[in-house]
Amino acid sequence: MHDVVIVGGGPVGLVLACELGLAGCSVLVLEREPEPRSPWKANPLGMRGLSAASVEAFYRRGMLHPLLKASGVDDYPGADEPAPPRGVGHFAGMMLDPAKVDVAALPFRLPSPAMEGVMTTLEAVETVLSERASELGVEVRRGVTVSDIAQGAESVVLQAGEHEYMARWVVGCDGGRSAVRRLAGFDFVGTEPQFTGYVVLATIADPGKLRPGFTLTPTGMYLRTPTEGHIGMLDFDGGAFDRSQRPTREHLQAVLRRVSGTDVTLSDVQLASSFTDRAMQTTTYRQGRVLLAGDAAHIHSPLGAQGLNLGIGDAMNLGWKLAATVHGYAPDGLLDTYTRERHPIGARVLAWTRAQAAVMRPDPHAQAIQGLIRDLIGTGDGTTYVFDRTSGSSIRYDLGSERPLVGRNAPDLRLEDGTRLGDLMQDGRGVALDFSVDRCLHSSAMGWASRMRYAAGPATNDLGLGAVLVRPDGIVAWAGDRDPDREAFERAVGHWFGSPAI
Repeated sequence: MHDVVIVGGGPVGLVLACELGLAGCSVLVLEREPEPRSPWKANPLGMRGLSAASVEAFYRRGMLHPLLKASGVDDYPGADEPAPPRGVGHFAGMMLDPAKVDVAALPFRLPSPAMEGVMTTLEAVETVLSERASELGVEVRRGVTVSDIAQGAESVVLQAGEHEYMARWVVGCDGGRSAVRRLAGFDFVGTEPQFTGYVVLATIADPGKLRPGFTLTPTGMYLRTPTEGHIGMLDFDGGAFDRSQRPTREHLQAVLRRVSGTDVTLSDVQLASSFTDRAMQTTTYRQGRVLLAGDAAHIHSPLGAQGLNLGIGDAMNLGWKLAATVHGYAPDGLLDTYTRERHPIGARVLAWTRAQAAVMRPDPHAQAIQGLIRDLIGTGDGTTYVFDRTSGSSIRYDLGSERPLVGRNAPDLRLEDGTRLGDLMQDGRGVALDFSVDRCLHSSAMGWASRMRYAAGPATNDLGLGAVLVRPDGIVAWAGDRDPDREAFERAVGHWFGSPAI
């Protein structure tokens, strides 16, 4: 019996597998697809944008450079000065100017090797994660389709064909049509679609008739990327044409002509897929010994490239909590904080994508709002706000503290000897940074040495603090003054890491 069986071997399942493997759990990943490679994962169809928060997760686990290499990125910015981002994406197809981002207004931003997002592919992400998972002893079995789930008091049994798999815990990371979600009886609620979207790789007889980039029109939207023949489209048909139908060349050409207002011709279609803006979320992320992460827990349109990043955030939040539960030192209720912390973040992203769909509707009211939004995002404050939302910088969990840093993703604090917070987090443990003169937290932290690292010394920028406690997922759990309260520190460590292992 494994500690954890993860159903779904995409990026979210692999991030979670790596987190659990790093913590010494026995992990089995069951993946439905028989082969890891697919044209839908490679460039251009598999192109994805990782937010700064997601890139930081790779950095903190020592996988940033392999990720950059696999993504073909060789000019990533350094880590000495916080510079404006080079790309901030779009809102509802309206591009933003990265030069208008007010870096000084971003909360607690310090120089870091992971200050920006990265354009990559699913293939690159999965390759890096698969290699790390293998190094950590994670087993991945492909071509396995789960057909039934039976929960007991101490274990879960998965049925897949003639095979049974038993685990103490099961996590569904098996996408928007999750079998785990359905079989375990999760409630899945939300809103129905307004549009059908298409991703197409085709031969265009007259590409000059289509403008490059995002183009909002009175009848929809289309996107022409720099890759020849790669097109995206949104057709506001109420989601009438979904994945249950095969998009033919004739249908795709008719939609493209309608939304572009041209007589453009598709002479051949190599690959095509459809999607909608249906926005749904499970009411909880846990049912007994079964949990969900990524698209299995929430689906929405890909507008703004939030889905993959949301799933990675789920996996990072869940991994250390589930590992602590497996090993028996989790404080009471720790695993329940997964839903409590991540469900509001998922709901926030669903609302963000719904807002974009509403603005893009081909009607006079939505087009009037488009004009207003263009004016707002043309300002520095507007661009900074959108970047703050899409980069992950604005995420803050309610951890019951009035300190503005607590509950946020920790900045890459650096000691004067050159040691960075990111360097200290590669083994998956939490970190206590003590900047105080007398290092009064040292002996107190030793009881949790197997779960938390302690590092002391003056910092290049301590943000006016004397000490910081960072959870394994990079979230600040506690922050103390220049003369830290040792008892308050011990309470915070006990709250998140359980009783000291003495």
